[in-house]
Amino acid sequence: MKWHRIKAILIRNLYLNKRSFPRMLDIFFWPIMTMFLWGFMSLYLEKTNFSGFNIVALLLGAVLLWEVLNESIHAVSIGFLEEIWEKNLLNIFVTPLKVSEFLASTVLLGLVRTAIIGIIMTILAFIAYSFNIFSLGFYLIPFILNLLIFGWAIGFVAIAIILRYGTSAQVLAFGITFLLQPFTAVFYPVSILPKVVQYISLALPSTHVFEGMRTVVSTGHLSTFNLLMAFGLNIAYLTLAILFFHKMFSRIKEKGLLLKLN
Repeated sequence: MKWHRIKAILIRNLYLNKRSFPRMLDIFFWPIMTMFLWGFMSLYLEKTNFSGFNIVALLLGAVLLWEVLNESIHAVSIGFLEEIWEKNLLNIFVTPLKVSEFLASTVLLGLVRTAIIGIIMTILAFIAYSFNIFSLGFYLIPFILNLLIFGWAIGFVAIAIILRYGTSAQVLAFGITFLLQPFTAVFYPVSILPKVVQYISLALPSTHVFEGMRTVVSTGHLSTFNLLMAFGLNIAYLTLAILFFHKMFSRIKEKGLLLKLN
């Protein structure tokens, strides 16, 4: 065993870390986001008296709705990455297939995947914890719809960036949900966040969904403000995401980057 050979590999990997954005995220960003998430959760649990409502329903409801958003993003972005991994992207776009048809197919695939995973988790939550997500009643429909739309918007942005900057940006497909999670107030109310962070949080449609879910669980009524804000923000973000995707796709066609991706 020679030290100079060990040192050579060590230095090589240190240089790779320095020049690789995904590696830097693994080292610094994701641990910080995890600390923020559970730190805010701890503050919420410490300051709240749960004698008035069901904490199990709050947390399990949050987990189930979060999976809807998570799978909605992953179905679009990872479904696109699978075409790259299988070197099939160029084959698809030399056919008469339109970009809108490709996006529609990824959305439908996302609906199927999300439905399957949602059914499995709902059954497990009921069997293991006697929690019935349908206790949210009619409000469950707008909650899920808003999370799906927001997930599609985030997924379109992720694949547009991957198209433009290549597979080195694929960390977005896997990590973007963890970036959103501390700010979207999944397991705790927005009021527990620092004042500056609250403005970021309230700009996310998902935040208003989770705030609405907590209101329904604790009072049995839904805030119309949360619902309207979620739909309004979603319309704006989905429109911007589609425009951004079309712009990036046109640019990579002009520069011939599609072949490089394949």
